[in-house]
Amino acid sequence: MIRALSTASSGMQSQQIYIDNIANNLANVNTPGFKKTRVEFHDLLYEKIGPVGASRLTGTAEPAFSQVGHGVRLAATTRIYSQGSSMSTENPLDIMIDGDGFIQVLLPDGTYAYTRDGTLKLDSEGNVVTSAGFRIEPTLVLPRETSEFLVSGDGMVSVLLQSEEEPTDLGRMEIVRFQNPAGLKSIGHNLFTPTLSSGDPILGNPGEEGMGLLQMGFLEMSNVSVIEEMIGMITAQRAYEINSKAVKSAEEMLGIAANLKR
Repeated sequence: MIRALSTASSGMQSQQIYIDNIANNLANVNTPGFKKTRVEFHDLLYEKIGPVGASRLTGTAEPAFSQVGHGVRLAATTRIYSQGSSMSTENPLDIMIDGDGFIQVLLPDGTYAYTRDGTLKLDSEGNVVTSAGFRIEPTLVLPRETSEFLVSGDGMVSVLLQSEEEPTDLGRMEIVRFQNPAGLKSIGHNLFTPTLSSGDPILGNPGEEGMGLLQMGFLEMSNVSVIEEMIGMITAQRAYEINSKAVKSAEEMLGIAANLKR
């Protein structure tokens, strides 16, 4: 019965982690560029109850093993990078990546981070920055006399100045992709940093070498499905209840065994 207590307890803990993950997905259902995460579990070690090998009766191999498992544990949380729905904002500084890729930003410590959130802004010096104030890389600086800001699908950036009739090119907005984006580490603020699992960043132009295209005036919304998360929540709740009943049953059986009298 002691085994049942620990096994059912591990099931309750796993379902709690499942609910925690669902809660985080639902909390970010309206976060631009947010990518939902999926929890994955694996079973624990198995205890051998009976002898394994040849049967004492027939001398042949046993048709099945006598093993009892010790529960479940968290294996990984995998981020799903499927494309989220697009929302038209009519704001020229809102940029959506249609396809694979991340926007590269410069952190205060001089390192780089990467985001799918295209809600860009201008700081006091005309630098194009994220909502959290981090500059995008390569750096884009808009002149003070800019009257119109344009970004093409392949990343070419141009501005129309107040005193001119023809747009002026400022350069190209590059994006980054990774061999294994699921290996990126989330650091908050819709930002990710590379790890050994993700591989090194691959810098390129939008629309080339597997990179997505840019869409000005649109935002990529979260890829969280409320219906799917609600179904998962109900499943986790029921599994948690069943595991708690297993704990209660094991406790009652232990009580019966402890109260046996000769």
